Amino acid sequence: MDVITLSISPLISTSSNPNNTTHRLAKTRLFNSSSFIHKPLQFQSTYKGTVKAQAVDEDYELKQAKDMAAARKRWEALVRDGKVKILTPKEAGYAIQLSGKTLLDVRPTTEHEKAWVKGSTWIPIFDVDTQLDAGTLSRKVTSYMMGGWWSGVPTLSFDNQFISKVVEKFPKDADLIVACQKGLRSLAACELLYNAGYRNLFWVQGGLEAAEEEDLEREGPQPFKLAGVGGLSGFLGWTDQQRAQAAKEGWGYRLVFTARLIGVVLAADALFIAVQQAAHYLQDIRAN
Repeated sequence: MDVITLSISPLISTSSNPNNTTHRLAKTRLFNSSSFIHKPLQFQSTYKGTVKAQAVDEDYELKQAKDMAAARKRWEALVRDGKVKILTPKEAGYAIQLSGKTLLDVRPTTEHEKAWVKGSTWIPIFDVDTQLDAGTLSRKVTSYMMGGWWSGVPTLSFDNQFISKVVEKFPKDADLIVACQKGLRSLAACELLYNAGYRNLFWVQGGLEAAEEEDLEREGPQPFKLAGVGGLSGFLGWTDQQRAQAAKEGWGYRLVFTARLIGVVLAADALFIAVQQAAHYLQDIRAN
């Protein structure tokens, strides 16, 4: 079925599993117990602890992949069976203008604050995780090291109050057009809403990123297509969305990012030279 051709990685990377913290803490406990309790066998125990921790992580990733595959089948069934109706961004714009349907924006804060549809209702299904417990910090560090620094995608967590917040705003017979940035999280939201009793659901295929500026009435500082851009790649303009935007805007738009790239290179060179000078200075102090 080619109706749903979305990458599953955004939801995998952002979904919050309560067992994740347990796995991370288990990894720490295994390492600590092997390092400090059995000192004569420190290396051997540490090695076993590391192997066990890796096995735990692999089991978690395998379970996550299986859960995601099962979820994808359910979502495809919702669309295939007509329980959730498909709209293009342009069709969603017409539906909002002509029939007064409500657009439910389920994107996280980092995307919504850049661009949103005028008159839409914002209730994120996933939002930026602000907790500072050991498990959350571990996930944040892992996410950052695994590409978050480049993509700018923050660590997100599922809002357990999502359905209750929607129920407070809309009756079960309301017509809801559900949208996110790329289309995956909004489809997950549609499943939750359908299971909660909502029957008039419309899914924006491809998300707001697929919208042209004339499709929907926008508010906010950025075009819809750039609302999901961030990190170093966004700063340098090295994303598909920004390349497409540059083709429309012309050389002036490209020169901004070229200047930023030159600035980053010069800053890296300056930092490298400074580190070298500091190393030589410390060597001279030790020699004297």
